[in-house]
Amino acid sequence: MKLQAAVILEQGVTFAVVAVNQSVTRYTSKIIRTRYQLSAFFPNMPIILMSIDNSGSPHFYGRKDIVDFLKSIRLSQIPWRDYYIY
Repeated sequence: MKLQAAVILEQGVTFAVVAVNQSVTRYTSKIIRTRYQLSAFFPNMPIILMSIDNSGSPHFYGRKDIVDFLKSIRLSQIPWRDYYIY
């Protein structure tokens, strides 16, 4: 499986931002399950899920301080890369 994600170190906190389909972020139970599953691939770091709505705006789900930081930057500033998970 291929994921688009970024691992970021900001103000001493290392966290992962993972792009997911909007259907994942519609329900809290799916958010929790997805973050739990991803924790095996991004161990010991907060995982923020990001989905794009129909108008092209990003929405972030996770730790509030990290979400607030991500809202303050442009999407193009996130160092996205492809991760292959098997």
